[in-house]
Amino acid sequence: MALSRDQYKDLMNQLAPPGAALPQAPESLWQQLLAARAGAFERLDGRADVLINEADPRTAYELLSDWERVAGLPDPCVDREQTIAERRAALLRVFTSTGGASRKYFQELAADLGYAVAVEDYTAHTVGDPVDKPIYGIAWRWAFTVRSAEETVIYHSVIGNVGEALATWGNDRLECVIERLKPAHTRVLFAYGED
Repeated sequence: MALSRDQYKDLMNQLAPPGAALPQAPESLWQQLLAARAGAFERLDGRADVLINEADPRTAYELLSDWERVAGLPDPCVDREQTIAERRAALLRVFTSTGGASRKYFQELAADLGYAVAVEDYTAHTVGDPVDKPIYGIAWRWAFTVRSAEETVIYHSVIGNVGEALATWGNDRLECVIERLKPAHTRVLFAYGED
């Protein structure tokens, strides 16, 4: 918590040596000089308090673009202006993500983006499989399907600015992010709507 101008002025008065050369009268030139210096210290202290918030990407505002530069954002899959809350969420996702190739990883990734999905993977058909199981070849081991609603609506936080959209529609971002983060040797299929 930053100190006020008066508190800084009092501190500087306490540090000054006593005597007639440095008068304590409020209208004296010395006190006016201390008041001006105290204002500078107050502003500096206030900026230091702001820096504490800026040091955390979840609360950054002024340094948000610097955080994004460090994290390699904005995401190439984003084709529109993002809200402040979305930009912070993207930063948090980049800094806390451990990556993966499991169904759970892709379901959590989609959930972080605001999509409810089911992920289905495939195995090659073997002699021991039941007769009603679909017959997939060897190449299907490297494929998986992401199932989602026909059209996803993502509602945004009220933390943003007045001009920001309250909701967005579509699944393009989901497809782009999963395509970009899936293992290179795999193929992903997207299925929308009912099974």
